[in-house]
Amino acid sequence: MSLAYIALGANLGDPAATVNAAFAALDQLPQSRLLATSALYRTAPVGIAEQPEFVNAAALIDTTLAPEALLDALLAIEQAFGRVRAERNGPRTLDLDILLYDDLTLATPRLTLPHPRLHLRAFVLQPLADLAPDLAIPGRGSLAAWLPAVANQGICRL
Repeated sequence: MSLAYIALGANLGDPAATVNAAFAALDQLPQSRLLATSALYRTAPVGIAEQPEFVNAAALIDTTLAPEALLDALLAIEQAFGRVRAERNGPRTLDLDILLYDDLTLATPRLTLPHPRLHLRAFVLQPLADLAPDLAIPGRGSLAAWLPAVANQGICRL
C-alpha cells in the first residue's frame, strides 16, 4: 500500500457540501482506503479573481493504485461531480489533485509529483498541515518551513 495526499477544491454550487461528498467518493475508490481528512478552508481564487471563493481541503488515502491509475480515478470523480475544464484556474464544481504519493518524485506528461506548486499555496499547505504537520515534501523540505511564506494568502478555517 502507498500513502497519497489529495487536494480537494470547489467554488461552484455548494462547495462545502461538494468537498464533503468528494471525501465520501474518495473512500469508495477501488484498492484504496480513506485514512484522514482535513478541516475545510475558505480561500480566495488564484489566477482569475472574478469568481466565487473556494472551499479547499486535503485527504490522506492508502492505495495500491499506481499514481497514474489514481489520477484517472480522481478525474472520473471530478467528471461525476460535473467538472468542466473550460479555462485554467477557472471556476469548478470539483478539483482533485494528487499532492504526494509516498516520497515518489515523478515527471510524466500527465502527472508531476510532488505537485509542482504545493509549497506555494496556503490552500494546499494548511490542509496538509492538519493531516501531517511533520510532513517532509520531497525536494522541498518540511511542510512547516513553508507555512510562514504563505501566511498572507488569506485562508479561513470553516
